[in-house]
Amino acid sequence: MIKAENIVKTYNGGAVEVLKGVSLDIKEGEKVVILGASGSGKSTLLSVLSGLERMDGGKVFYDDKDLSSMTEKQLTEFRRNTVGFIFQQYYLLPHLNVENNVKMGADLIGNKDFREIIKAVGLESKLKNKPAELSGGEQQRVCIARALAKNPKVLFLDEPTGALDEKTGREVLDYIIKSQGERGFTMVMVTHNLNIAETADTVIKMNSGVITEVYHNATPKTAFEIGW
Repeated sequence: MIKAENIVKTYNGGAVEVLKGVSLDIKEGEKVVILGASGSGKSTLLSVLSGLERMDGGKVFYDDKDLSSMTEKQLTEFRRNTVGFIFQQYYLLPHLNVENNVKMGADLIGNKDFREIIKAVGLESKLKNKPAELSGGEQQRVCIARALAKNPKVLFLDEPTGALDEKTGREVLDYIIKSQGERGFTMVMVTHNLNIAETADTVIKMNSGVITEVYHNATPKTAFEIGW
């Protein structure tokens, strides 16, 4: 599904090397957690794998598609048709209500059934509320609904529960995991939380811009079975 070969990413004209030759394979339908401390390069790797940022060296393949050779127009089309994003920051449009924030994602692929997703995340009664009128957990659920309304083949998540309290965080994580099981998309989540890594099929540990360990969980846990 996703194959990265010797990915290099630098900033400040090459003075700061954030990714130092990262290679990995992610299978279709797999739940993957990229685990590491702040500054390990995990979020940068997520941005490169998802096509949000260009790499300075190496290649990323989605089946037979090479992201490194795509034009900006092709990358935009790839992101629209293939991937969904959920971030710790909600990135909701403040002037739009719940329904229209989610509709933005649905409209990218012509999905007319997006209200069912809003209902599934428990926000049916909040359709006309704007982000400022929602709790943090509710705003994150809007983000989840917006991402899933695109029917992505791959869902990328960057610390999706980082700003949430334990109860809300578990509920949000539980819904994401259940959605992945029902829909079968590939899921790649960045976190520094060792406990959340127990919910993954595969865990990729990073430190100082390199992968230090890859291991598999024989029996991934649910969001309510892990510590917090």
